[in-house]
Amino acid sequence: MTGCIIAGEILLKFSLSDWDELSNQVLSKSIEWQRKIAYCLDNQCNEHELNILMSLLNTDDEELFATCIDTLRSYTSQESKRKILGGPEILQRINDLLPGASAPVRKILQDFLSKVHEGCGFTR
Repeated sequence: MTGCIIAGEILLKFSLSDWDELSNQVLSKSIEWQRKIAYCLDNQCNEHELNILMSLLNTDDEELFATCIDTLRSYTSQESKRKILGGPEILQRINDLLPGASAPVRKILQDFLSKVHEGCGFTR
């Protein structure tokens, strides 16, 4: 089993207090740890996971930011999209990163923009 699968199984068993603790501790962890948790937080696409990912977006680390965006592509509910689009700085940062991004990261960012705007009544 890979670490992400194991982490996903653990996250499935989280109580509200577990989510609160993770939310309170995540920003004090190392960047590498944050990248790993961001990669695993699409297990249930629930509000707790979304809130943690949104908090992790406030980083100067481009790899962590791209990992969060990659994971956020799984958040397809209208409520999730509204919350994501409620932070215009996210979209601005993506647009700033796009021109210099590597081909794989550019694809992730473009796919995210397409998915987050899909069916929301917003235009790009």
